[in-house]
Amino acid sequence: MNDPAFRLWLFLSLLVLLGVAERWRPRHCAAPQRRQRWPVNLGLGLINALCLRLLLPWLAVDAARWAQAEDIGALHLWRVPPWPAAAIAFVALDLAIYAQHRLMHRIGALWRLHRVHHTDMALDVSSGVRFHPVEILLSMGIKIAVVLLLGAPPPAVLAFEIVLSSFALLTHANLALPAGLDRRLRWAFVTPDMHRIHHSVLPAEHDSNFGFHVSWWDRLFRSYRERPASPQSSMQLGLDRYRAADQQRLLALLRQPLDAP
Repeated sequence: MNDPAFRLWLFLSLLVLLGVAERWRPRHCAAPQRRQRWPVNLGLGLINALCLRLLLPWLAVDAARWAQAEDIGALHLWRVPPWPAAAIAFVALDLAIYAQHRLMHRIGALWRLHRVHHTDMALDVSSGVRFHPVEILLSMGIKIAVVLLLGAPPPAVLAFEIVLSSFALLTHANLALPAGLDRRLRWAFVTPDMHRIHHSVLPAEHDSNFGFHVSWWDRLFRSYRERPASPQSSMQLGLDRYRAADQQRLLALLRQPLDAP
Protein backbone atom coordinates (compact mmCIF):
# COMPACT_ATOMS: atom_id res chain seq x y z
CA MET A 1 0.00 0.00 0.00
CA ASN A 2 1.20 3.50 -0.83
CA ASP A 3 0.93 5.01 2.67
CA PRO A 4 1.06 8.75 1.76
CA ALA A 5 -1.42 8.35 -1.11
CA PHE A 6 -3.85 6.33 1.01
CA ARG A 7 -3.66 8.79 3.90
CA LEU A 8 -4.23 11.74 1.57
CA TRP A 9 -7.22 10.01 -0.03
CA LEU A 10 -8.68 9.22 3.40
CA PHE A 11 -8.10 12.78 4.64
CA LEU A 12 -9.79 14.38 1.62
CA SER A 13 -12.68 11.91 1.74
CA LEU A 14 -13.35 12.62 5.42
CA LEU A 15 -13.00 16.36 4.89
CA VAL A 16 -15.65 16.34 2.16
CA LEU A 17 -17.95 13.89 3.96
CA LEU A 18 -17.88 15.76 7.27
CA GLY A 19 -18.12 19.13 5.52
CA VAL A 20 -21.35 18.00 3.88
CA ALA A 21 -22.67 16.44 7.12
CA GLU A 22 -22.08 19.72 8.98
CA ARG A 23 -24.42 21.52 6.60
CA TRP A 24 -27.07 18.85 7.06
CA ARG A 25 -26.92 18.47 10.85
CA PRO A 26 -24.97 21.33 12.53
CA ARG A 27 -24.61 21.34 16.30
CA HIS A 28 -23.35 24.86 16.99
CA CYS A 29 -25.17 27.95 15.75
CA ALA A 30 -22.08 30.18 15.26
CA ALA A 31 -21.73 31.37 11.68
CA PRO A 32 -19.12 29.05 10.12
CA GLN A 33 -17.71 31.77 7.80
CA ARG A 34 -16.18 29.10 5.60
CA ARG A 35 -15.01 31.54 2.93
CA GLN A 36 -12.84 33.33 5.48
CA ARG A 37 -11.80 30.42 7.73
CA TRP A 38 -11.26 27.47 5.42
CA PRO A 39 -8.48 29.05 3.30
CA VAL A 40 -6.68 29.98 6.53
CA ASN A 41 -7.17 26.64 8.28
CA LEU A 42 -6.42 24.51 5.24
CA GLY A 43 -3.50 26.80 4.40
CA LEU A 44 -2.01 26.03 7.81
CA GLY A 45 -2.59 22.34 7.19
CA LEU A 46 -0.74 22.52 3.87
CA ILE A 47 2.17 24.46 5.41
CA ASN A 48 2.39 21.88 8.19
CA ALA A 49 2.52 18.98 5.73
CA LEU A 50 5.27 20.70 3.73
CA CYS A 51 7.27 21.48 6.89
CA LEU A 52 7.15 17.85 7.99
CA ARG A 53 8.36 16.60 4.63
CA LEU A 54 11.01 19.27 4.06
CA LEU A 55 12.41 19.81 7.56
CA LEU A 56 12.41 16.35 9.11
CA PRO A 57 14.47 13.45 7.73
CA TRP A 58 12.01 10.98 9.29
CA LEU A 59 8.35 10.79 10.11
CA ALA A 60 7.04 8.45 12.80
CA VAL A 61 6.42 5.54 10.41
CA ASP A 62 9.91 5.94 8.89
CA ALA A 63 11.41 5.83 12.39
CA ALA A 64 9.46 2.64 13.15
CA ARG A 65 10.75 0.96 10.00
CA TRP A 66 14.34 1.90 10.88
CA ALA A 67 13.93 0.64 14.45
CA GLN A 68 12.55 -2.63 13.13
CA ALA A 69 15.41 -3.05 10.66
CA GLU A 70 18.01 -2.30 13.34
CA ASP A 71 16.24 -4.27 16.10
CA ILE A 72 16.12 -1.17 18.32
CA GLY A 73 13.74 -0.42 21.20
CA ALA A 74 12.31 -2.01 24.34
CA LEU A 75 9.75 -4.14 22.51
CA HIS A 76 12.50 -5.70 20.39
CA LEU A 77 14.78 -6.12 23.41
CA TRP A 78 12.08 -7.94 25.36
CA ARG A 79 10.94 -9.95 22.30
CA VAL A 80 7.31 -8.96 22.75
CA PRO A 81 5.09 -10.84 20.25
CA PRO A 82 3.71 -8.76 17.33
CA TRP A 83 0.09 -8.25 18.46
CA PRO A 84 0.85 -7.27 22.09
CA ALA A 85 3.69 -5.07 20.81
CA ALA A 86 1.30 -3.28 18.46
CA ALA A 87 -1.23 -2.71 21.25
CA ILE A 88 1.44 -1.41 23.66
CA ALA A 89 2.84 0.94 21.02
CA PHE A 90 -0.59 2.32 20.10
CA VAL A 91 -1.54 2.99 23.73
CA ALA A 92 1.88 4.49 24.54
CA LEU A 93 1.68 6.87 21.58
CA ASP A 94 -1.81 7.93 22.57
CA LEU A 95 -0.76 8.59 26.16
CA ALA A 96 2.24 10.61 24.93
CA ILE A 97 0.00 12.82 22.77
CA TYR A 98 -2.44 13.31 25.67
CA ALA A 99 0.46 14.33 27.93
CA GLN A 100 1.82 16.67 25.27
CA HIS A 101 -1.59 18.31 24.94
CA ARG A 102 -1.85 18.93 28.68
CA LEU A 103 1.65 20.41 28.74
CA MET A 104 0.70 22.69 25.85
CA HIS A 105 -1.89 24.25 28.17
CA ARG A 106 0.40 24.39 31.21
CA ILE A 107 3.73 25.73 29.89
CA GLY A 108 3.70 29.32 28.66
CA ALA A 109 6.00 28.90 25.64
CA LEU A 110 4.06 25.83 24.48
CA TRP A 111 0.70 27.54 25.02
CA ARG A 112 1.79 30.38 22.74
CA LEU A 113 2.18 27.79 19.98
CA HIS A 114 -0.99 25.88 20.78
CA ARG A 115 -3.27 28.89 21.21
CA VAL A 116 -3.19 29.31 17.40
CA HIS A 117 -5.48 26.29 17.39
CA HIS A 118 -7.75 27.76 20.05
CA THR A 119 -8.25 31.16 18.40
CA ASP A 120 -10.73 29.72 15.89
CA MET A 121 -14.03 31.36 16.83
CA ALA A 122 -16.14 28.77 15.03
CA LEU A 123 -15.44 25.06 15.14
CA ASP A 124 -15.80 22.73 12.19
CA VAL A 125 -13.90 20.01 10.36
CA SER A 126 -11.31 22.50 9.05
CA SER A 127 -10.31 23.32 12.64
CA GLY A 128 -8.76 19.85 12.81
CA VAL A 129 -5.74 21.05 10.82
CA ARG A 130 -5.44 24.54 12.34
CA PHE A 131 -2.12 24.15 14.17
CA HIS A 132 1.08 26.19 14.15
CA PRO A 133 3.88 24.49 12.16
CA VAL A 134 6.27 24.54 15.13
CA GLU A 135 3.70 22.65 17.23
CA ILE A 136 3.33 20.07 14.48
CA LEU A 137 7.11 19.61 14.23
CA LEU A 138 7.37 19.30 18.01
CA SER A 139 4.56 16.75 18.13
CA MET A 140 6.19 14.66 15.42
CA GLY A 141 9.48 14.79 17.34
CA ILE A 142 7.73 13.43 20.45
CA LYS A 143 6.13 10.62 18.45
CA ILE A 144 9.46 9.70 16.86
CA ALA A 145 11.10 9.58 20.31
CA VAL A 146 8.38 7.23 21.63
CA VAL A 147 8.63 5.05 18.53
CA LEU A 148 12.40 4.69 18.86
CA LEU A 149 12.27 4.11 22.61
CA LEU A 150 9.76 1.31 22.19
CA GLY A 151 10.78 -0.01 18.79
CA ALA A 152 7.12 0.34 17.84
CA PRO A 153 5.94 -1.92 14.99
CA PRO A 154 5.44 0.07 11.74
CA PRO A 155 1.85 -1.15 11.19
CA ALA A 156 0.88 0.06 14.68
CA VAL A 157 2.47 3.46 14.08
CA LEU A 158 0.76 3.80 10.70
CA ALA A 159 -2.58 2.82 12.26
CA PHE A 160 -2.08 5.36 15.06
CA GLU A 161 -1.26 8.17 12.61
CA ILE A 162 -4.34 7.37 10.51
CA VAL A 163 -6.64 7.21 13.54
CA LEU A 164 -5.16 10.40 15.01
CA SER A 165 -5.57 12.46 11.84
CA SER A 166 -9.05 11.04 11.17
CA PHE A 167 -10.30 11.80 14.68
CA ALA A 168 -8.82 15.31 14.47
CA LEU A 169 -11.31 15.96 11.68
CA LEU A 170 -14.20 14.11 13.31
CA THR A 171 -13.94 15.59 16.82
CA HIS A 172 -13.74 19.15 15.49
CA ALA A 173 -16.73 18.71 13.18
CA ASN A 174 -19.78 20.88 13.83
CA LEU A 175 -21.92 17.78 13.84
CA ALA A 176 -24.91 16.99 16.06
CA LEU A 177 -25.02 13.38 17.20
CA PRO A 178 -28.13 11.97 18.90
CA ALA A 179 -27.79 12.50 22.66
CA GLY A 180 -27.99 8.81 23.50
CA LEU A 181 -25.37 7.87 20.93
CA ASP A 182 -23.05 10.64 22.11
CA ARG A 183 -23.40 9.47 25.73
CA ARG A 184 -22.57 5.85 24.84
CA LEU A 185 -19.67 6.73 22.57
CA ARG A 186 -18.06 8.89 25.25
CA TRP A 187 -17.28 5.88 27.40
CA ALA A 188 -14.52 5.03 24.95
CA PHE A 189 -14.18 7.79 22.36
CA VAL A 190 -13.98 11.57 22.11
CA THR A 191 -17.12 12.95 20.45
CA PRO A 192 -17.58 16.36 18.80
CA ASP A 193 -19.63 17.57 21.80
CA MET A 194 -16.96 16.43 24.24
CA HIS A 195 -14.16 18.14 22.33
CA ARG A 196 -16.14 21.34 21.67
CA ILE A 197 -16.02 21.99 25.42
CA HIS A 198 -12.22 22.08 25.08
CA HIS A 199 -12.62 25.00 22.66
CA SER A 200 -14.80 27.07 25.00
CA VAL A 201 -13.72 30.64 25.66
CA LEU A 202 -13.84 29.87 29.40
CA PRO A 203 -10.41 28.80 30.76
CA ALA A 204 -11.93 26.21 33.12
CA GLU A 205 -13.54 24.53 30.11
CA HIS A 206 -10.72 24.76 27.58
CA ASP A 207 -8.42 23.29 30.24
CA SER A 208 -10.36 20.02 30.13
CA ASN A 209 -11.09 17.15 27.71
CA PHE A 210 -7.54 16.87 26.33
CA GLY A 211 -8.01 13.49 24.64
CA PHE A 212 -7.72 13.28 20.87
CA HIS A 213 -9.68 10.14 20.10
CA VAL A 214 -10.14 8.09 23.28
CA SER A 215 -11.79 9.47 26.40
CA TRP A 216 -10.24 7.20 29.01
CA TRP A 217 -7.16 9.38 29.67
CA ASP A 218 -9.37 12.31 30.64
CA ARG A 219 -11.36 10.10 32.97
CA LEU A 220 -8.26 8.47 34.45
CA PHE A 221 -6.38 11.76 35.02
CA ARG A 222 -9.47 13.74 36.07
CA SER A 223 -9.52 16.18 33.20
CA TYR A 224 -12.91 15.04 31.90
CA ARG A 225 -15.80 17.51 31.73
CA GLU A 226 -19.26 16.21 30.98
CA ARG A 227 -20.96 19.41 29.82
CA PRO A 228 -20.27 23.14 29.41
CA ALA A 229 -21.75 25.91 31.54
CA SER A 230 -23.82 27.17 28.60
CA PRO A 231 -25.70 25.08 26.01
CA GLN A 232 -23.59 23.33 23.38
CA SER A 233 -25.50 25.04 20.59
CA SER A 234 -24.60 28.55 21.74
CA MET A 235 -21.42 28.32 23.85
CA GLN A 236 -18.79 30.92 22.94
CA LEU A 237 -15.68 29.50 21.25
CA GLY A 238 -12.15 30.82 20.80
CA LEU A 239 -10.10 33.16 23.00
CA ASP A 240 -11.13 36.61 24.22
CA ARG A 241 -7.77 38.08 23.24
CA TYR A 242 -7.93 37.05 19.58
CA ARG A 243 -11.28 38.01 18.08
CA ALA A 244 -10.39 40.76 15.61
CA ALA A 245 -10.53 39.95 11.89
CA ASP A 246 -6.90 40.89 11.28
CA GLN A 247 -5.82 38.44 14.02
CA GLN A 248 -7.46 35.57 12.15
CA ARG A 249 -5.41 35.90 8.98
CA LEU A 250 -2.81 33.32 7.99
CA LEU A 251 0.29 35.48 8.48
CA ALA A 252 -1.04 36.79 11.80
CA LEU A 253 -1.50 33.22 13.04
CA LEU A 254 2.02 32.27 11.97
CA ARG A 255 3.39 35.27 13.90
CA GLN A 256 1.10 34.85 16.90
CA PRO A 257 3.53 32.84 19.11
CA LEU A 258 5.79 35.92 19.14
CA ASP A 259 3.08 37.91 20.95
CA ALA A 260 3.58 38.53 24.64
CA PRO A 261 2.01 35.91 26.93
